[in-house]
Parts: sequence; C-alpha cells; structure tokens
Amino acid sequence: MTGWELIAIAIAAAGGYLLGSIPFGLVLTRLAGLGDIREIGSKNIGATNVLRTGRKDLAAATLILDAGKAGIAALIFGALFGTTEGLVAGGAAFLGHCFPVWLKFKGGKGVATFYGTLFAVAWPVAILAALTWIGMALLMRISSLSALVAAAAAPLIAYAFGKPGVALLCVFLAVLIYWRHRANIARLMSGEEPRIGAKPA
Repeated sequence: MTGWELIAIAIAAAGGYLLGSIPFGLVLTRLAGLGDIREIGSKNIGATNVLRTGRKDLAAATLILDAGKAGIAALIFGALFGTTEGLVAGGAAFLGHCFPVWLKFKGGKGVATFYGTLFAVAWPVAILAALTWIGMALLMRISSLSALVAAAAAPLIAYAFGKPGVALLCVFLAVLIYWRHRANIARLMSGEEPRIGAKPA
C-alpha cells in the first residue's frame, strides 16, 4: 500500500467519523423544544427513543438522517478515492454514530446507520439484511432480536454475494451492534425484553 493510499484511507476514516458523529436525534429534539433526548426513555439518541417523545415526524427524520449520514460518507469518499475508502468511511461513520466525540462517546446503537452504510456499499446485501429484520420482527415481535439476527446474517450474505470487503465491514459493524445492545441481550436472556407494540406496564 502506497503512502497516498494510506493518506486517502485516513482522510476517509476521519471524514466518515465526523459525519457519523452528528447527533441528529439530539439536535432535532432540541430544535423542537423537547429538551435533551438523553434524559428520557432509554436515554439513547436514536430514532426509537425519539419516538418516545410522541413525535413520529422527528423519529422518522432521525431514522432517515442517521441512515443517510453513513451512506453519504461511504458514497462521497468512495467516489473521491475508491471502493476501499468508501467502506472505511461507512464503517467510520457507524463508529462516529455509536461513539460521538461531541457527546463524550455516548451515542446511538447504530441500527439505522448500519443499514445506511450497507445500502451505500452493497444495496442487495442491505435489502436481504432488512428482509431478515422484517422476518424476525414478524416472527418474534422483538426489535432488538431482529436487529441482532440481521447484523449476524449480513456478513454471510455479503460473502455469498462475492463481496469479501463488504463482508469484513459487516463483521465490524455486527460486533459494534452487539456491543451496543449488551443491555438488550441481557434482557433477552432473562425474558424481559419488550415486544414490538407492547404497552409499558
């Protein structure tokens, strides 16, 4: 690998991280006069917690922007430098979303950003991963479990499509998703994870 290639990868990683670290959920809820999203519900900055404010429009906007920022990072740096740099930028954006420097590295769980990255770098893989999520959600009615299964399936799907670079990126994303869902995994194991549509006790 040449010196220029290393520089390009470093630029893609830095740019992707900065784009990914924009906390859209926090920004949108504050602009709407709803206060700090980190003080309600799960204290997460993602779309699911924004939905707990009762503002479906803000939750939808957060979902789109959180997915879009990773996809845009991958597309921009992929176009500027090449495929590898696009993958690096997408992975870095995901990392920035989960661990944003502006919020003392306490960010979202990364599911929307995961799909945004995949749609940008390998849309067939993203579609099959999304269908995996939907299938699990219909079967088990548990959002976190659906996300975990889809994340685990994504590297296998990418490899089956003959995309080893994307598969490697998916492994990285899946590991972070599992790490960010530690509390959910504990609740799943104890049978306490809420089901989709369930009303609070």
